[in-house]
Amino acid sequence: MIWRLVIGEGSIYWNMAVDEAMLVLHEKGLIPNTLRIYTMKPSGVTFGYFQRVYDAINLEFLRSRNMNYTRRITGGGAVYHDMDGEITYSVVARIDNISWDILESYKIICQGIVYAIEEFGLKAEYKPINDVLVNGKKISGSAQARKKHSLLQHGTLMYDTDLNTLSNVIKIPKEKMLAHGIKSIRERVTTLSLELGYNPGYRRVVSALINGFKKALNIEFERGELTPMEIMYARKLVKKYRSKEWIFKR
Repeated sequence: MIWRLVIGEGSIYWNMAVDEAMLVLHEKGLIPNTLRIYTMKPSGVTFGYFQRVYDAINLEFLRSRNMNYTRRITGGGAVYHDMDGEITYSVVARIDNISWDILESYKIICQGIVYAIEEFGLKAEYKPINDVLVNGKKISGSAQARKKHSLLQHGTLMYDTDLNTLSNVIKIPKEKMLAHGIKSIRERVTTLSLELGYNPGYRRVVSALINGFKKALNIEFERGELTPMEIMYARKLVKKYRSKEWIFKR
């Protein structure tokens, strides 16, 4: 099976709008199964559909740094997207081509991250529901949304994320820290550069991700671009992702 591969960059508002546009248009049969690999420029924060803003992120810090933030259509927790050290992926596909079982679909897609990390000689493991760990620490998280026939799963791979900034922008509930036996978020997460002792760089990580998803999904990729229809729809959706009504709906 051949999927479309799209590589790009943009603000958190644009990228979240594109992901939603792709899901809607895929459900209508207007675009093919797609892997999109992208970076957030400038750096920003996204948080899960069901999260309360004030519980998920440090608004005072974000505003002091003039950093963008928005809500996703997917669940999961808050994510710091470092434009110089984190890559985001999104998979939009027919559920039939992945799995109707939600946990199994997470496992299948997250295996692409596991294989990508293994290209650097590191041992990675998928940790249900939606995390990938290296040496017991989180290096990738993912989240999902579904229509009747199509799914969107997007997630991160931290290769050189500034963990000081991450720890300042994301809030973790005390009960969650107690459950993991940690006192700060720095104790729970890691990056490829920390594990390797050097920064592998954007291009090398993108290449590893492409190879990882090829292996995990048993597919080939054909490089493509967003269609005019996707771009038009995403431009309309950007207004939603910038709006206070959407961001502060909880």
